[in-house]
Amino acid sequence: MATLVLGTGASVLVAREILYSRVDENIDHELAQEASELERLARGTDPETGEPFGRNVRRIFTVYFDRNTPSRNEALLTFVEGEPYLRSRLVLPYRLDEDAELVAHWGDLAASERGSVDTPAGPVEFLAVPIKANAETLGVFVVAVFRDLEREAIHDAIDAVTLVALAVLVMGSLLVWRAAERVLRPVHAITQTARSITETDLSRRIPVEGDDELARLGATINDMLGRLDRAFAGQRRFLDDVGHELKTPLTIVFGHLEVETEDAQRQGTTHAIVLDELERMRRIVGDLLLLAKAERPDFLRLATVDVATLTEELATKMASLGERRWQVEKSGRGRIVADRQRLTQAVMQIAENAVKHTEDGDVIGLGSSVSMDAARFWVRDTGPGIPPAEQKRIFERLVRGSGATLDTGLGLGLTIVRAIAEAHHGHVEVESSPAGTTFTLVLPLDQPEGAA
Repeated sequence: MATLVLGTGASVLVAREILYSRVDENIDHELAQEASELERLARGTDPETGEPFGRNVRRIFTVYFDRNTPSRNEALLTFVEGEPYLRSRLVLPYRLDEDAELVAHWGDLAASERGSVDTPAGPVEFLAVPIKANAETLGVFVVAVFRDLEREAIHDAIDAVTLVALAVLVMGSLLVWRAAERVLRPVHAITQTARSITETDLSRRIPVEGDDELARLGATINDMLGRLDRAFAGQRRFLDDVGHELKTPLTIVFGHLEVETEDAQRQGTTHAIVLDELERMRRIVGDLLLLAKAERPDFLRLATVDVATLTEELATKMASLGERRWQVEKSGRGRIVADRQRLTQAVMQIAENAVKHTEDGDVIGLGSSVSMDAARFWVRDTGPGIPPAEQKRIFERLVRGSGATLDTGLGLGLTIVRAIAEAHHGHVEVESSPAGTTFTLVLPLDQPEGAA
């Protein structure tokens, strides 16, 4: 019980000190930010004349005050020739520019000073920065923050922490003698599981029994471990992909660069090969970074998209991919919530795939539709088709087909298509036969609340 009391009291004190420390950190940040903004302005040009400010420190201060508003409990002061010049108009409990001792001290500063002074309104943290030209002080800029006023803003939080701590103390005192064995058993399991987890093995999980708070805590930790495991696996897969894909082009580049020759024709061939491989590496890195970004919440920029207009735009862009008989089989009518650029990227990737596996004059069809529950965009080609055994693997990273309608380039194109579809909470469907293949993006009409 004594431990519980001491722990609760210590928690309140620690929380109080942490909150106060955060306030002090914020004060330091505000002081440094204001001084940095003034220094950047002084190095720039007068917005009215376009000329450097030079020695016109009064103009520097005037422009700065026109552009900046002090934060709450913050005072901005300037001094020229040792006398107060401009100050912020925010009403504060004490006029620092009317304190003769402070004015005398700040007005004649020759070097930057960070300090604290006591005033009738409490301690004031300040940063004074002289503005100089050729070692001559032209003026002084002072930003000051009333620390006690800043701390008052967190008193309610401290009171709330104290009340919560007292509530926990009372409840813990009533329940500790009854729940000791019941609590320690699952806590021991959590501890043992945590100790068994390493950076290379996150497969262990906490055994969860019952439906009490500890069971829910265990389930929450298991979910967290699952997310961490997937994240680490994604990082390892990304690094493996980078190493795997970049090894071959790097070998080719170094191999050609290490061969010295005076043959101009051969040098030109080597130059072309090196540039081609470097471009391939650039594209590989771009695709891998795109796949890594697909798991981030800012991957999509959602907006209302008119399906018919997007279909028309896609048809126009596809016509430049190759000499094929491009056809718009159907144009849907309606609007969806989606990322227009990402959808265009996915459909164009499928179209590029179709071009790779068809000949000049072959038919490639584009279509879209809108139903009550979903929107669909499809690309149909008349290529050789995809063997059934490969249709489930074509969306995996670095998987290439055996001559069917697959991405035979980097092995990432269809993976990107799937990532874009799943980011929209949709999926990709494939229908293939020896007469051709159809890829269909199936997307919901709207995105779930809270989506990117």
